[in-house]
Amino acid sequence: MQLLTVSQLNTYLRDLLDADDLLRDVWVEGEISSFSRHFSGHCYFTLKEGDAQIGAVMWKSTASRLATLPVNGEAVLAHGRVAFYEVRGQVQLYVDLLRPAGIGLLQAQFERLKERLAAEGLFEPSRKRPLPLLPHRIGIVTSPTGAALQDMLNVLRRRYPLTEVIFAPCRVQGAGAADTIIDALYALYETNVDVIIVARGGGAAEDLWTFNDEQVARAVFASPVPVVSGVGHETDTTIIDFVADVRAPTPSAAAELVSPDIEELTDDIAQMRSRLSAAMTQRLANARETIVRLKLRLDMRSPESRIRRDRQHIDEFIRRATTTVERRITLSRAHLDGVRGRLEALSPLATLERGYAVVQSSQGTLITDASQVAPDDRIEIVVRRGRFRAHVEPWSTADSAANEGKKQTQT
Repeated sequence: MQLLTVSQLNTYLRDLLDADDLLRDVWVEGEISSFSRHFSGHCYFTLKEGDAQIGAVMWKSTASRLATLPVNGEAVLAHGRVAFYEVRGQVQLYVDLLRPAGIGLLQAQFERLKERLAAEGLFEPSRKRPLPLLPHRIGIVTSPTGAALQDMLNVLRRRYPLTEVIFAPCRVQGAGAADTIIDALYALYETNVDVIIVARGGGAAEDLWTFNDEQVARAVFASPVPVVSGVGHETDTTIIDFVADVRAPTPSAAAELVSPDIEELTDDIAQMRSRLSAAMTQRLANARETIVRLKLRLDMRSPESRIRRDRQHIDEFIRRATTTVERRITLSRAHLDGVRGRLEALSPLATLERGYAVVQSSQGTLITDASQVAPDDRIEIVVRRGRFRAHVEPWSTADSAANEGKKQTQT
């Protein structure tokens, strides 16, 4: 037998309770009694069932999430963990979720998981991805024996037979169904699908409970492509509806959401072809007008046009130059005629025409004075028509007198 102190015993009891898996995650149904809220915000109360009771603590952070605080006598479902409070030696329930007892245990569990996953960001709208416009491959996770699979295949064949469907079978309810859904999802993640549908037909809440499994929700969250949830009927809601990128009210609606209508696509293509044809016709017309306009501008600026203009300018320059040269020639001729007239008037030849002669020495020196010659000098006399030689004879006094007299007589 071992002797224990009170603290040792309490510590042992605390460790004993903490090691129990059931007591770490437990739901307790009971009636609120002795409810009080401390000034710190923490709430203390007792859960009763007949004569049985257990003390409960709800921290301020949990109490602040409640729309209204519970009142004494209210029947509730409380979730939390059971632990041993060593100071007082009491077993207490530490509550982290409180719901009215009327909603049932499954609904309370649903709400608790929903709140926790929402707090982690699994439902964040900003991470929702748009569905592909024209999916090449569509993955489907559902039961191979359920009507949901055939309903979806019929919709896909009718609306968009061009797509390839990759089916990943699983079980949709019962023990172990969650693991098969997770395996099917991760098998599709290894393929080149563009979008995934997770679906099953309608059923009771208990039948759909597999799709409220936390690990299934996290597997959907891990998808690399958009996921469409099509579980149950329109009024049914599961956890994966909040995690999926898009929620469809039924499996058939999920198939419609991921598949475009081929008839509408055909009409759209026809309209686009018509608009494209009209646009191309108009564009070609505009291009032709532009080409004509540019050709006119090019013709105006082409070398040939400039050559024609320059040739015309050259012809004009030649005409003007010819006129100017002719005018200058005429003026030059008139000037030359005047100069020639004056030259002829001053020319010795003109003097010779009048009977005069030019006397030069034998060396060609012009003789203008009698003192330049002596008797018997040879001289050259130039007349109008030719020239001849002569020699100088002495000039006597008698000859001088006779000549003088003759001059006077003539005078």
